[in-house]
Amino acid sequence: MVHDRTTRETAAGSETAVTAVEELFVSLAGSNPVMQGLLGGIVIAGMNMLGALLILVWRDPSKRSLDTLLGFAAGVMLAASFTSLILPGIEAAGGSPIPVLVGFVIGVVVLDQADLWIPHVHILVTGKTRADAPETDKKMASVVLFIVAITIHNMPEGLAVGVGFGSGDLGTAVPLMLAIGIQNIPEGLAVSIAAVNAGLRNTTYATFAGIRAGLVEIPLAVFGAWAIQYASALLPYAMGFAAGAMLFVISDEIVPETHSNGHERVATFGTMVGVVVMLYLDVTLG
Repeated sequence: MVHDRTTRETAAGSETAVTAVEELFVSLAGSNPVMQGLLGGIVIAGMNMLGALLILVWRDPSKRSLDTLLGFAAGVMLAASFTSLILPGIEAAGGSPIPVLVGFVIGVVVLDQADLWIPHVHILVTGKTRADAPETDKKMASVVLFIVAITIHNMPEGLAVGVGFGSGDLGTAVPLMLAIGIQNIPEGLAVSIAAVNAGLRNTTYATFAGIRAGLVEIPLAVFGAWAIQYASALLPYAMGFAAGAMLFVISDEIVPETHSNGHERVATFGTMVGVVVMLYLDVTLG
């Protein structure tokens, strides 16, 4: 009896917390999904900014620390791709996985093609090239290419948040926003470090480069929410697209980077912690 009562009280407390978070968000952004997408984009870009600012006080993080943090970011994105995009997308399609799978494949193809023309992020983060990199890749450590590269790889996150709010389901959108925001902190730091390796030796300029790269998430969040409002049938496709793009970034960029410096084990544990954090957010706020 005592155990059952405690369980009910815990569940009631979680439900109250969820309601409070959603009410706070609605009080700030209103009930318009586009405005909610705008606020969601601002939140995740703000947390990216927080990460970028860390380089001002943590000027030379060890490779081990950075790999662990990026592993954590990968874990959050990995879990969020399924709990907040793929599964809700299948539900939005009436239980059919086909629209989500179509969007997923398109997202992967788009990121793959973009990756052919954009320098690999791990090259810019480490300041070195891979053994199999073509000669053209070895000449890409420039500030302009750096900004383009990071911007391209931030786009799926902003789009995912916008699509989440455009769906009208705050129970899915808010945890997704928080998860992407949390993983944006180590990503923001990594971006600033990459800016230094790309040629911005002044840490203040590198910080601004990191902040600017994350700003693309705001208009994409707005666009994602707006597009879904006028083409609701595209929702499962859009969710699949965002999930495919995010998983491509994890597999093609983050995992190779975190496993290239001899810190595979701590990076893996970081990934596991990221998955747990995202699942906790999804259960408590979803």
